Amino acid sequence: MRNWHDLSYLGRGTIRQKAAWEAIQQTNIMEVLSDYHPVLAGTIPLDIDVVQSDLDIICESHDLEQFEQAVRTAFGCLPGFEVTHLDVSSTPTCVISFFTAGFWFELFAQPVVVEMQSAYRHMDIEARLLDIGGLDAYKHIRTLKQSDIKTEPAFARYFHIPGDDPYEALLQLEPLTDQELRQRVQLLRKD
Repeated sequence: MRNWHDLSYLGRGTIRQKAAWEAIQQTNIMEVLSDYHPVLAGTIPLDIDVVQSDLDIICESHDLEQFEQAVRTAFGCLPGFEVTHLDVSSTPTCVISFFTAGFWFELFAQPVVVEMQSAYRHMDIEARLLDIGGLDAYKHIRTLKQSDIKTEPAFARYFHIPGDDPYEALLQLEPLTDQELRQRVQLLRKD
């Protein structure tokens, strides 16, 4: 499993990843959010981002009002600042968006350890699948995303992962070892 908490890989990554690293450094966002165990999730860490991809930062907060206030204090004056409170799979959630340093940021907080949040878990299994699929997988998934297909459905389509809900289908692969996952992918791609 990768250490998604260490963002230094961005500084050695693609042009877009380096730009994300600069934006994160410039805003000091990870330090501002440090009490909430922030992790950059989504397509930019995986290098399957498209032009409109934002910087998704997932956080753990057991007091969403306090989280909102901390973010509002630090970033509330920025363009597009917007706060939404909702339930995601029956879990109270706070989503905050704003634009700065050339990127849209989307902060996503739940009273759940970040490693157990769906965004983190999806990113982790997707990274494992990309390791198996190689450059061809990166290329085709980016192409699917450019056609406005969301990330998890794009993975399900490319890897022929069955099921009506690609978000849940990906999580079903999570407990497999790398060898079992490789075998599963080979079987699915033959069908």
